[in-house]
Amino acid sequence: MIFIVKVTTNKEERVLDMIAERAQKKNLNVFAVLRPHGLRGYVLLEAEDRESAEESAFDLPYVKGIIGKTINYDEIKNMIEPSATTISIKEGDIVEMIAEPFKKEKAKVLRIDKQKEEVVVVLLGAVVPLSVTVKLDNVKVIRREEGEENAN
Repeated sequence: MIFIVKVTTNKEERVLDMIAERAQKKNLNVFAVLRPHGLRGYVLLEAEDRESAEESAFDLPYVKGIIGKTINYDEIKNMIEPSATTISIKEGDIVEMIAEPFKKEKAKVLRIDKQKEEVVVVLLGAVVPLSVTVKLDNVKVIRREEGEENAN
């Protein structure tokens, strides 16, 4: 059974550690404690029964309580499992940097490393050709090599 624990915002990591430590010390039937990315103020707790969940989170700092309803794995699957993203950037594309320190600079793609989710680009506005490795999230395709427009 998966329970939702309401916690103080931005204290989720501390609560995770405290619940895991208590469950281990008291040998409770708690299987997993996690904080999905983007879900602020809540922690998910997988336990065998409600008593184990309540005992692991009872009277801990930053814990406000356990929400009464349990949830299924299907309801939180999209928060836990990484989505398979397709990389639409190709070598030779012109991209715009959308993160610091090269924000709004245009660059040409040299190489793409799909495993690391990084791209090596050459800055077009630089006097000296400068190749920079950045994360795929930090670039936006503005012009394809063939000339087709695309603004992801």
